[in-house]
Amino acid sequence: MTREELLKALDEKYGAMGQKTDVYLSGLLHSEPITYWDYIQVDALLGLQIQRTNLKDEMVFIMYHQINELLFKMILWEIDQVSLADEISTEKFTKHLMRISRYFDMLANSFTIMGDGMDVEQYMKFRDTLTPASGFQSAQYRKIEFASTELINLIDFRFRKTIDRNTPYSYAFDNLYWQVAGIDHATGGKTKLMVNFEKRYREEFLQFMEKYKSLPPADQKDLDLVNAMRHYDHTVNVKWVMHHFNAARKYLESGKEKAEATGGSDWQKYMHPRYQRRIFFPDLWMEDELENWGVDNLEDHKVLTSVD
Repeated sequence: MTREELLKALDEKYGAMGQKTDVYLSGLLHSEPITYWDYIQVDALLGLQIQRTNLKDEMVFIMYHQINELLFKMILWEIDQVSLADEISTEKFTKHLMRISRYFDMLANSFTIMGDGMDVEQYMKFRDTLTPASGFQSAQYRKIEFASTELINLIDFRFRKTIDRNTPYSYAFDNLYWQVAGIDHATGGKTKLMVNFEKRYREEFLQFMEKYKSLPPADQKDLDLVNAMRHYDHTVNVKWVMHHFNAARKYLESGKEKAEATGGSDWQKYMHPRYQRRIFFPDLWMEDELENWGVDNLEDHKVLTSVD
């Protein structure tokens, strides 16, 4: 655009806002040009890593989980672009779903950073300072699950038959699969981990569950869309989970005695997909795939060439 065209466009922009272009142009005379470190807020970002011990590998643990939370935010950002769109097409739905899957592919493939990047001896020392905190308490990850499937698919597998579309959200919430991890098996009550988690997020979760609407793809038989949904389902509920599970097992089963999770959960049954059978889109999987969910890890799940 020419200078004259730019000035005209600016006049139209600020005029529509009831503002004067000259005031904004005058402000430019006194403003500093943007820098990378100011735009990305590097100093603030690098000041968020606060250790509880003097063990060096704790820093790896902190930064790795902060990276996870940033990626979770990116995933929720993509979900919003679909769920808040006035009109949705299979192309747009598939595009954002594949972006989300790539973020989860990155998460799944990154576990070696933590799994192979911390000395077991150091980890087993600093982890005791984290009790009763746990990665279980990632509220963003719970929101991703709520936004990705019907609520019934997140209910503890043993209680799904007791819940239907008329069930109050509060009752459904109390029977979500990850609530199992929050039960103290010795007392039957909720663990400190669960008490803290619900105190901070319960009302926010209930509001989120009430507002969420299933994403409406224009064509349920679109092959690219179906494969994108299957890829997402597998990546989140098998591949990423199993990488997480194997990383946890390396450390928690490394000593002479098996260690408990910091939150006190039966972490193996809570995490492993074969127990809770977390599946976002069960109708898109064949019977043998559902039966073997999480058993063989489905590392190379089948890409469909047609949709019946």
